[in-house]
Amino acid sequence: MKKLNLTLIIEIVLTIAVIVLFILHFKSSKPGSNGNLGQVDTTTHKGSGPIAYVNIDTVIHQYAMYEEFKGKFTGKQQLFESEMTNKSKTYQISVQDYQNKVQKGLITRAEAADKEQQLGAEQQKLIQLRDQYQSQLAEEEQVMNRQILNSVMEYLTEYNKDKGYNYILGNTFGGNVLYANKALDITKDVLKGLNEKYKTEKDSKKK
Repeated sequence: MKKLNLTLIIEIVLTIAVIVLFILHFKSSKPGSNGNLGQVDTTTHKGSGPIAYVNIDTVIHQYAMYEEFKGKFTGKQQLFESEMTNKSKTYQISVQDYQNKVQKGLITRAEAADKEQQLGAEQQKLIQLRDQYQSQLAEEEQVMNRQILNSVMEYLTEYNKDKGYNYILGNTFGGNVLYANKALDITKDVLKGLNEKYKTEKDSKKK
């Protein structure tokens, strides 16, 4: 069975970051009102600079939403695995019983043929059930990844309203950002805000 795919979340975030940078680069290369081509505004706004970054690995691992989703996903995964294990054991017992009767000559050839057909159908059902569970888990994993990503992106939009950064990059080990000045790291601030917002939203739903 599948585990919650952190790599997929990180790759999506980094891909979006690269696309945004690409678009903004060409926007900034268009002639401005002052007639200068390719001039980029590096003016410091309300934040500490025009660029900041968050460590995606840290955000994902310590985000309360991820922890909750991970718990639910793991619980359903274990439930499916347990059900498959029980059904497989029942099937194996039927196979062993059939083989034992054949070896001892306790059933006719016609009965053996019927039993083989029955066991073949049961095996096919097990395979179909396994594929169904894997497909269901994969779909739920994809939806959860998108929900987490959407939550982070929405929060960063709110967060930046009074920060004024031109870019907020996603940094992760082995990712596209190979070096980043730690002075531009806003991970702790963003993570704190994300968890506070998530807690507030959960508390409001309980009321």
